[in-house]
Amino acid sequence: MIHKSVFNWSGGKDSSLALFHILRDPTYSIESLLSTVNGGNSRLAMHGVRQELIEGQARSLKIPLFALQLPEMPSMDEYNSAMSETMNGYKAEGFTHSIFGDIFLEDLKDYRVNELNKIGFNAVFPLWKRDTQELVSEFIDLGFKAITVCVKDQILGEEFVGRIIDKEFVKDLPDGVDPCGEYGEFHSFVFDGPIFETPVSFEIGEKVLKRYKNPDPDNNDCRLSNESDPNKMGFWFCDLIPK
Repeated sequence: MIHKSVFNWSGGKDSSLALFHILRDPTYSIESLLSTVNGGNSRLAMHGVRQELIEGQARSLKIPLFALQLPEMPSMDEYNSAMSETMNGYKAEGFTHSIFGDIFLEDLKDYRVNELNKIGFNAVFPLWKRDTQELVSEFIDLGFKAITVCVKDQILGEEFVGRIIDKEFVKDLPDGVDPCGEYGEFHSFVFDGPIFETPVSFEIGEKVLKRYKNPDPDNNDCRLSNESDPNKMGFWFCDLIPK
């Protein structure tokens, strides 16, 4: 049986590698990409990547993209409501499975599984529990090309945003930083690789530091922190401009 599936697409490294593997599994038919977009600025939530670049990835992948528009800072109720409506729409079109690039965040996985089960969907995690050092090495060795678009200032800093993810990048990561950035240390945009028909063209724009309220200051990650206020979190963003 072939499962008609939607792939939850962030445009980044883990998404791309998970899609690479699921496309090679004949039991799944990936017929849509789903991305969540800030409706106020047409950029991916958290990653800050312009919607036009995600659309460019989808064209190169030859997979239709649905960009779910969300408020700039949606509440969980707003997010759950919008996502439930979207997934019910997919269900009405015969979709049965939803694919994710998560690796080992148990709480996030449980949340996804439980929410999807409510509407009769199955959640699939092709990279689940794999070693992240092996994953990033596989990603690079397969010929994928990615650039960091957002890094957590408390952990990495400006020098790590706008860098190509290669073996030197991985070598330069400070001790304690996950090689795949699975704890939110960095986010990426993939612009070429074995699943793409053609590279996605862009120019590198400005780098900007933005600070946000820390939703959990008691658990602020200060392994290499340069942020003295635990109530704030800083992120460096590198703008990518479509060509």
